[in-house]
Amino acid sequence: MIKIYIKISLVGLSCLFISSCTEYQKLRKTIDWQPKYEAAMKYYEKKDFTRAIGLFEDILPIIRGTKEAESANFYYAYAHFYQDLFILSAHYFETFLEVYSRSDLALEANYMFGYSLYMQSPKYDLDQTQSYEAINVMQNFINQYPTSEFAKNAGGIVNELELKLEKKEFENAKLYLNLRKYEAAIVTLENFIKEFPGSSFQEEAFFLTIKTTHDYAQASIRSVQNKRFKSCVDRYQTFVDKYPNSNFLKEAEEYYVNCTDFLSKFDL
Repeated sequence: MIKIYIKISLVGLSCLFISSCTEYQKLRKTIDWQPKYEAAMKYYEKKDFTRAIGLFEDILPIIRGTKEAESANFYYAYAHFYQDLFILSAHYFETFLEVYSRSDLALEANYMFGYSLYMQSPKYDLDQTQSYEAINVMQNFINQYPTSEFAKNAGGIVNELELKLEKKEFENAKLYLNLRKYEAAIVTLENFIKEFPGSSFQEEAFFLTIKTTHDYAQASIRSVQNKRFKSCVDRYQTFVDKYPNSNFLKEAEEYYVNCTDFLSKFDL
C-alpha cells in the first residue's frame, strides 16, 4: 500500500508540474500583456522569480506609459535581487530611479540600488570599486532620507564598507613592509593615518611607521642612515605622546634605543 501511495503521489506531482509548465508556456505565447502581468505578479509572490522574470521581460517593452509599468519594473529589479543577480538588480533599480524618480517606490528603489552594490562588495583584499560605489549611494541616501526606515541599515552598511576599505589599506601597508618595500610602506601608512583618523588600526599604524623607518634606516647606505634614524626617533616621540599606554610601547622603545645607540656613535 505504501509503495502504491508513493507512486500515486509522484504521478500527482508530475501532473501538477507538467500542468504548471504548460500554463506558463501558454502565457509566454499569448499576445495579451494583461494576463502576463497578473501572472508575473503571482509568480513573484510565490517566490518563483525565474518565471516572474520571464513574463516581465515579455511585457516590459510594450507596457511603457501604463500604470502597471511602474510596479512591473520595480518587481522585475527585485526578482533579480532575490536570484542573487546583484549586478543586474543594481542596474534595474538604478534604471527605475531614472524613469520613476517621483514614484512612491523611488525611496525603496534608491536603497535597494545601494544594497545591490553592497552585495557585490568582495573580500577586503580584492578590488573595492563596488564598495566605493555602494558607500557613495548609501551616504547620498542617508543625506536625502535621514528619517527613512532604511536609514539605519544604510548607515550600518556604510560603516561596514568603510571598515573594509580601512583594512585593505592597512594590510597593503603591512604587505609592503613584509616585502621590505620600505618607502612604499611608509607612504601607505602615512596616507592611512591621514585618511582614516578614527580607525581602530590607527595605533598600530603609528607604531608600524616606527618599525618601518627603523628597518629602512638599518637597510640604508651609511650616508643616509643618520637622517633616517633621526626620523625614527621623531616618530617614536610622537607615538609616545599620542599613545602613552600602548601595547606596542615596549617594542617601540627597542627601536628607539637602537636608533639612539646608532646616533650616539655615528651622528657627526
